[in-house]
Formats: sequence, C-alpha cells, structure tokens
Amino acid sequence: MGERLCFRILGPLTVTSGDRKVAVGGARQRTTLSLLLLNPGRIVSVDTLVHEVWNGKPPATARTQIAIVIAALRKAFKAQGATEDTIVTAHPGYLLNTEGHYVDSVDFTELITQAELATREQRLEDADRHYTRALALWRGPALTGVSGRVVEEEANRLREHRLNAYDDSTAVQLALGRHYELVPELSSVVREHPLRECTRHHLMLAQYRSGRRAEAMECYRDAREQFIEELGLEPGPDLQELHDLILRDDPSLIPAAAPLPAAVAAPLPDVVVVPSELPPDVPGFTGRERELAVLDGLVVTGAKGGRQTPTVGLITGVAGVGKSGLSVHWAHRAADDFPDGRLFADLRGYDGQHAPVSVSDVLSRFLRSLGVPGTQIPDVLEERIAMYRSLLADRRVLMVLDNVRTFAQLRPLLPGSGRSCVLITSRDQLEQLVTWPQEARIHLGVLPPDEAIELVGKIAGRKRIVAARADAARLVELCDRLPLALRIAAARLASKPHWSLRHLVVRLSDERRRLDELSQGDSQVRAGFELSYRYLSRDVARLYRRLGLLDVPDFTSWVGAALLDMDVLDAELLVEDLVDAQFLEVVGTDTTGRLRYRFQNLLRLYAAERARDEDSAEERRAACERVFRTLLTIAEEGHRREHGGHFSIIHSDVERRPLDPEFMEELLADPLEWFEAERLCLVAVVEQSAALGMAALAWDLTVSSVVLFETRNYVDNWHTCCERALAAARSAGDLLGQAVVLDHMGTAALRLRTLDTAAELLEESLTLFRAVGEDLGRALSLRSLSIVYRMKGELDLVEDCLSEALPIFRAAGDISSEASTLQNMAQLALSQGDAEGALAFGLDSVRVSESMGPRSSRNLAQALYRVGNAQLALERFEAAEETFLRVERLVRAKSDTHGLAHALFGLGQARAAIGGVESAEALFVESRSLAQLAGAPALEGENRLQLGVLLRDLGRDGEARSELRAAEELFTRIGAPPWQEKAARALESLGAEHA
Repeated sequence: MGERLCFRILGPLTVTSGDRKVAVGGARQRTTLSLLLLNPGRIVSVDTLVHEVWNGKPPATARTQIAIVIAALRKAFKAQGATEDTIVTAHPGYLLNTEGHYVDSVDFTELITQAELATREQRLEDADRHYTRALALWRGPALTGVSGRVVEEEANRLREHRLNAYDDSTAVQLALGRHYELVPELSSVVREHPLRECTRHHLMLAQYRSGRRAEAMECYRDAREQFIEELGLEPGPDLQELHDLILRDDPSLIPAAAPLPAAVAAPLPDVVVVPSELPPDVPGFTGRERELAVLDGLVVTGAKGGRQTPTVGLITGVAGVGKSGLSVHWAHRAADDFPDGRLFADLRGYDGQHAPVSVSDVLSRFLRSLGVPGTQIPDVLEERIAMYRSLLADRRVLMVLDNVRTFAQLRPLLPGSGRSCVLITSRDQLEQLVTWPQEARIHLGVLPPDEAIELVGKIAGRKRIVAARADAARLVELCDRLPLALRIAAARLASKPHWSLRHLVVRLSDERRRLDELSQGDSQVRAGFELSYRYLSRDVARLYRRLGLLDVPDFTSWVGAALLDMDVLDAELLVEDLVDAQFLEVVGTDTTGRLRYRFQNLLRLYAAERARDEDSAEERRAACERVFRTLLTIAEEGHRREHGGHFSIIHSDVERRPLDPEFMEELLADPLEWFEAERLCLVAVVEQSAALGMAALAWDLTVSSVVLFETRNYVDNWHTCCERALAAARSAGDLLGQAVVLDHMGTAALRLRTLDTAAELLEESLTLFRAVGEDLGRALSLRSLSIVYRMKGELDLVEDCLSEALPIFRAAGDISSEASTLQNMAQLALSQGDAEGALAFGLDSVRVSESMGPRSSRNLAQALYRVGNAQLALERFEAAEETFLRVERLVRAKSDTHGLAHALFGLGQARAAIGGVESAEALFVESRSLAQLAGAPALEGENRLQLGVLLRDLGRDGEARSELRAAEELFTRIGAPPWQEKAARALESLGAEHA
C-alpha cells in the first residue's frame, strides 16, 4: 500500500503524507484532483475532466493534457511513498482509490451518520461529540480557489451539508441545556445566514431559555422584516409557532433538566454604575477622517429603529500604525452616545513581557465596573459570561478591547444582545469575527503624506516644517508614514531644538541605523515588530526573514516558494499568513492576474535584520540565488516565447531553476504582460545580483529582459541594467559577459541614434567576441554596426558587415536574426537605389519571420515595414498603404510605441503619395509625437523632413521652414550626414521657390 495520504477538501485543497505537504501544482491538477476526490471510489470520465478543466472550451490536445496531469499527480503521490494505484485508469476515465488513505469529506459524512444514529437513540453526549468532531474538520469554504462549474456546485452542496450539520448539532446542544453558551455563536451565524429559519429558531429558543425573552421576540421581528423585504413571504410555520409559544411563556419551552445558572438567578445590582475607563485621548491626533466616519456607523447602526443588536467594529493593522490611538480617539468622540458607560481593556495579546490577560479577569473587572459587588461575581467562567451579558442586555455601553490576538480571547466578551458597542484592535484579521455593520472592519494603513507631515508639525513645531518642507516630506517617507515612527521622530526633534530636519533625515537615511534611531526610549518601533514576529510560525518567520533579503519593490507568491525551496501553493499560504499578521500588504493584482505583495520599508529592514541574526551567510546567499535563478528561468522562457525561439541572444551557463510546466504556462500566457508586471523587479534583481558579484546572472537576466525594454521603449531601464551588469562582468573578468552587455549598450545607443557612442560600444563588443571565439555574438554586433554605418552613409562597410553576419545566423539556426539581417539588406538596397532588390530582400525576410509562428509578430512587422518602403520607392502606393496598415495592427497589439511611430510614418508617406495630404499631415504629426515619446531622434527627424516637404508643397512656407530646420538640427546632433544633407537641400529648395 505504501504511505497513507490525507486528502482534505473541506477548506483549501491540501494533500499531506505524515507531516509533509504533497505539492499539487497548477489549476489543472487542482481541478482534476478535486473532481476525483468529490467522487471517491467512483469513475470520473475523461470527458468530464476535460469539460471542467477548460470550462467547456478545451483545446485539441485536452485529452493528452489530462493524461499528463494524471501522470504528474501519480508522480507526486509516489514521491511521498504512495503506490501508483492511488489513481487507477478505468474506462472511460480515472478512479481515486481511497482504500488505506484519508479523505476528510468521507470522514465528515461518516461522523454525521454516527451523530444522527446517536441522536435517534437518545445518546445525546455521543451525538454532540460526533457533531463536534465533524464540524471541526472544516477549515474554510470547501475547495477554496479551485475552479470549474461542477467543483463549485459540489462545494456549495458541501456547504449546505455543513450548515445542516451545524443546525442538527445546535439542536443536540439545546437538548443538553447549553443555551447560554450558544447565544453569541448563534447570533453570529444568523447574521451571516439571516434567511436560515432553523438556525434562527434555535437562536430564539436559546435566547428565551437564557432569560432573554425580549431579545427572542426582537429576533423574530427581524426575521419577519427580512423575509418580507427579501422574499415577499412570512416566516415559516415552525418559526411562527415558536413565536406564539414565547408570547404565552409556554412551559414546554424550558426543559426541566435545564436550571438557570446561579449567576443569572441571583439578583442583579440595584445601583446603576456608569463606568468611564477610557485612557486619555491621543495628543495631536491627526487625520483618519474616513476611518472615523466608518466608526461613527457603529453608533448610527446601533440606534436604528430601536433594534436590540450590539454593534461590533474591528481595527487591524501593523504594529505602530495607530490602531489603539484611533480606537481611543473615536471612543472619546462617541462617549456621549453611550450613557451607560465606557469600558476599556488591554488584552495584551502581543505583550512580550507579560502573558495575555485572561478572559476571566477581564470579566471580573468589567462586572465590578458595572456595579456588581465582588462577593456576587461567580467563580465559574460560564456564569460570569452569563451575568455580564445579562447586565448589558438593557444598557448602552461602549467596550474598547485593545490588542486582541485571537477570537477565542475575544468571544466571551461580546454582548449577546442590547445596544452596546464593542470596538476591537488587533494585528490579526480575526476571520471568525463578524463585524456589524459589515463595513466596520477597518484595515488601517499608513498616513497620507500631508497628514504625516501635519502630525510631525504638531509635535515638533509647524514653523520648522514650513521652513524645510522638502526635508519634512523626506522624513515622513523614511518613517514609512507610520504614526509610531513619526511620533518618535517628531519627539526627537522637539527635544532637540538645535537639530534641523535635514540632520535627522541624514541620520535616518542610513538603513543600517534607521531602526536604532526609531527605537529609543519607551516607544520603540523595533520592539513593536519583535512582539509580532515572535508569534509567527517557524516557516512563516523564515519566509519573512528571507523576503527581507530582496531589494525588489514587490513580488508574487512564487518568490516565497523559491526562497524556501518549496511548492508555490504552499508558499502562497505562508505569504497570506504574513498578510494576516500585517507584515506584508497586498498591492493588488498585476496584468497577469496574480496578486502582488510588498513590505513597508521599516518592516523590510527588520526582516533583513532578523535574517542576519538568525540565518547564516550561506543560507542567505543560497535563498537569494534561488529567487534570481528562478527569475532568469522565467525570463529566458518568456524571451523564447516572444521571439519564437532562443534567437538573437547569448546566454550564460548559470544553472536554471526549473518550474512546474503548468505553472510556467500560467505565468507566460502572455509573455510581454509578464515582463511588464515584473519590470521593476527585473531591474532590481539585476542591480542586486551585480552588487553581490553574481555577474553572469546579472548580464544574462539583462539580455533576457531586452525583449520588454525594446518593445515597450524602457530605454532607461535597459541602460541601467546594462551599466550594472557591465561593471559586474568587468569586476569578475568575464569577457563573454562584457561582450554581450556592450553589444546591447550599443544597440540601445543606436536606438537613441547617438551614432558615435553606438559605434564605439559595438566595435569594442565585436573585438571581445572575436577574442573569446563567440561567432553568434560576433554576428549580432556586426548586424548592429551595419545600421550605424548606414546612418553615417558608409554603405560599403554596411555590405561587409551584413555579408559576414548572415551565414553565421543561418549556420546557427537563428532565423530571427536572419530575418533581421535580410531587413537590413533591404534597407541597404534602398540606400543604393535598388528598389527591386530591396523588395526581394524584404519579402524574403517576411517569409522567414512568418515561419517562426505567431510569436514573431515584432519581427514580421519590421520585415513588412521594409517591404512597404520598397513599395513606396517603386511607386506602388496603394500596396504600400496596405502593407503599413498591416504593420500598424501588429505593433498596436504589442503596445510597441517605437514600432507604431514607424508604421504611422510609412503610412503617412503612402497617403501623401496617393493624394491624401490631410491624412498624411495628421499621421506625420502623430508619428513625430510618438518618436519624441520613444526617444527616437532619427525617426523624429525623418518625420519633420517629410512633414516639411508636404507643407512646402501646400504653400505653408513658415511651417515648412520650422519643421525642416528642426529636422536638420536633429540629424546634425545625432551625426547622420546623409540625412542632414537631405534636410539642407529641402530648406534650400524652399528658399529658392518660395522666397
């Protein structure tokens, strides 16, 4: 049989073997396994799997891909010691053999069956035990994150089974006389599912049996109101009958075996005490107007129509973000709305020096504050809770519960009814807590810049801020706009009037000292972070530390997987744990549909600090290398897909880190969009890897990313990466790396038409390629040099370069570079006056580009552009127009600004030749603007030259002269004599003909 596998679907899909998680990667594997688990021991047809995995729109290879998915699942199970018989091939599909394995949904069904049998036999304690075990199996909504119509329908069916089991379990607990404990839990469930009559029936009965007859009646009125408003129906007969029985105080509602606890039976105090325990308001409180308005809703909701419903608000956020300050400030602001008292308790859920305050102690203090003599406070926790809730039932009290760490710590302190309000602060999300109103769940972020500066000014003095506004703006950013850090920095300024803002900014600018500077005295930023850090699990803490090693601005979950060398789905759970603990924040969804996360800077500095203290230098470097190698693996594959192959590129021998093929497919569904989403991270990793001496990785990642930099015109990023990579390669003595980077720097300079610089860089690159014997690299440099020589009018050198490069590309099978070289030959032929030859070379380039498939659209667009130019020279203007329109469609689909500028320029020339001068003028103007945006001075000059000639022919001499002079200046600046001469001749003709 092998190892026992545990399959869990009552929550996120997970598979474990012992204490090890089994990786189930990719959406297709998760959907396929889920369908098998929903039918344990039964055959699921391949047709069903295909339909669900691809939502009814399968590719032609779908059945083969399902077989690959099944093989991958078998391999994953076998790697954990399970036999291959776990998934059995059985016509017409597959069967999950669960014998000897564990499936939580099967266990749930069996436990519910046992509970129902025990209930029928009146073994209520046994029934309760079975129900409790069954419901404890649920970890959240069934199959969270798994897609597919059948999967979602089955997940809803399981959800309904869970709710039915909860109702049956509640009925058993009521029969056992546990109505007091049930009221708060049932109240929360009813708020989540207000139209479930059985659940509301149990809540009304529990309220009545707990001595809360008025609340039970209010519960029925709420139900009737909602049923009529949402369904147009009266409540069902069972609920109506219970309502009538409560009106009559029917004896049958109170079982003889359920006596009231002594705490409820005891007389409540005659004297009404109005406690006011709030700490002092926060001095200099600033901003948070939106959050305060949301909290005001706690008062409004609690006062609506006399409803006896407690309101509950929750403020979450990272340590130091101002949760306690906001809660106390609002409590003072709303104090008059709670005439029966204001209670406050710090539950010390994150106190590093003291244990959390016990619920029993808090209840004892609150009861005393509400006027209960110490001698009447029960010793039993359940009786204290009952007395506390009974006292609050007819009062309007505000309770502020600060630093709550768990829902279990909080739950006994929630009122069961009445018009009181509870405001909670926590660093955790407390997912089990239902806030009321729903929008009263506030996640507190850092202060906006203006409010952060205002806060510093209130403490340090507004005059100092006004006198150094720029330094103040820098100061608040160095403090992450975190209120605790801002207050510490401002207090230091206030205590040291001889310090300027610039002086403190300089001290905080040193990342090695920043946490020290903000961790002096009683208020310490580092201490706040440390208290939260110590509660992280081992793996979550390890992930947090290692994320702090990276200099990236944000990241997706695969980065966590690489840092810990684990499955992406498992890492995603750990990343979400960091989000829940407020160590990370969600940036949003990127253009590929993946969630991106980021640090606040201070939390990143603390993470790096913990990594230096807890992880060895070898562990830290290995973790960074895994991320960098994974990024290189994806970028290399993205380049391959975008170019239709490993073309026009020289790679290093850096070892790649393989990814699950299905996951890679999801990431690179649109390679350019992935590059776009990761652009800033790619630049950051090049810079960091270069700084760490990983030269080959830095230059390889740079050249793998050029497909983005070039297509989307990110010339600054291109230049930055090349500079860092070149410095690293030189430091490492890596001649091949130097040659590759110099070639790309020359290409970038060529794009900007700084021709002398481009020539110098490309000639140095060519020399190094010859020295290391890299023929393909030599050909790449020759191809780029040919463009430089053409722009300078040195056509013999152009022909020499291209003649040497073309056979190398063909021998290497680099058809992308072959197509590009043919384009350059077409352009050379045009420059030599051979339009027919240019057309032949252009069409040959189109043929080669089309052979590369749909991913070669950029190459194809460039080849067609050469064809269009040849057609213009041959005066085939209508054909040229069609060709340039096709080019336009191709480059717009790639968001290629530079390519679009060329396409519109060509189209403008065709329209001008046909006689569409107005359209041509508009196209030249738009192309000129795009060329300026793309930083392409040569193309801008060509546009101005053509536009000037067009305007001259239209008799608009002044405008024409302006454009032609601008063109001449551009060609002079970039060092392109042939074009400079063309512009000068056009100016001369203008002067002679239109003087």
